[in-house]
Amino acid sequence: MTIMHPASAEDLIDERDFERDERLPYWAELWPSARVLARHILELSGVGKTFIELGCGAGLVATCASLAGFDVVVSDYYEDATRFARVNAWRNGAPVSGSVVLDWRALPPPHTLQRFDVVAASDVLYERAYGELVAEAISSLLAPHGLALVADPGRVARDEFLRALAPRGLEVRRSEALAYRDNEIRQTITVFEIGRVRK
Repeated sequence: MTIMHPASAEDLIDERDFERDERLPYWAELWPSARVLARHILELSGVGKTFIELGCGAGLVATCASLAGFDVVVSDYYEDATRFARVNAWRNGAPVSGSVVLDWRALPPPHTLQRFDVVAASDVLYERAYGELVAEAISSLLAPHGLALVADPGRVARDEFLRALAPRGLEVRRSEALAYRDNEIRQTITVFEIGRVRK
């Protein structure tokens, strides 16, 4: 599998975007959490199931989800990211069925959103405010009996995210801490499996 991504995320920084909402092109990097989550998803059976990735970046996780048989939709705050994700999936023989530019701070009304069997996200809790926002996005997009998979290396919003689940009727079903090693990079990535609270 080959995933194309920009050679330098720094070259993509737009000062106007940053002044407006401190937007930075984090999507252009292939983060360790995405690599770990992609491997995890390749082990799943996705046939007949829908899947959306929050913050798809260049599309590694989405590509693996499509290879696993899921019907995949990619989403990101950057339209360029959704384009890269679609192209990368296609180049690897694993096309996605749709894409959406999604701002977690201004989600469409829940009744207008499609619900998915699997909602996935990797390394999206890097700003404190994202704890609540990601929990709300999962709540809005997750099917009643669906599963959310969130891979995180211990970012600043992780605890807030975990606290924000219960008020939205969500719970961590399982978590697994996985060691990631790649040359000088050493991280522990936790993959959280999240579902709606069982009644």
